Amino acid sequence: MDDLNNKTSADSVAIPAPQNHPGELKRILEAVLLTAQQPLSVSDLRKVFVPEVGSDTLRVLLDELRVEWSDRPLELMQLASGWRFRSRAEFLPYLERLNPEKPPKYSRAVLETLAIIAYRQPVTRGDIEDIRGVSVATQIIKVLEERGWVDVVGHRDTPGRPALLATTKKFLDDLGLRSVTELPPLEIMNQTMDLDNAHQSP
Repeated sequence: MDDLNNKTSADSVAIPAPQNHPGELKRILEAVLLTAQQPLSVSDLRKVFVPEVGSDTLRVLLDELRVEWSDRPLELMQLASGWRFRSRAEFLPYLERLNPEKPPKYSRAVLETLAIIAYRQPVTRGDIEDIRGVSVATQIIKVLEERGWVDVVGHRDTPGRPALLATTKKFLDDLGLRSVTELPPLEIMNQTMDLDNAHQSP
């Protein structure tokens, strides 16, 4: 019985170490990224290899993979949280036929609040109210926090210590961006906002 346990234990850890051959390392990266449920940072990807592969080497391999997938239905993207494969935009209408659920729509108040936070961050609720000229309902901030797009990043050193709001990595990931510096001009963002529910309360 002990021999069987020892054999099972040994088998469970007997993962062959990859050769330091770029092609083999790239294949492993490809398999990991294609099966990942969320973006993976270079730090995450380094843990795949024992011994760890250098960050510079991984970035070169990731760039090579991105080029190799440039004419395929999936694309390798670098987002705020890390790297991931995703379907190219032109194929989304076909994929949506298999999953016809519509994404949630947000009111104009929610979208305007999100835009102010994204472009002026970090901001307080009072800042948002000053810019919009109307009060900001607690529910509006709650909607954005529950979506994972906005979070409290600190408190302003003024009476009452109001919370400072900023966008999250998930917000950038959902927009396909690496950082807030890649946000489009505000005018373009306003044009692309879905205002179908402009008169619906958030």
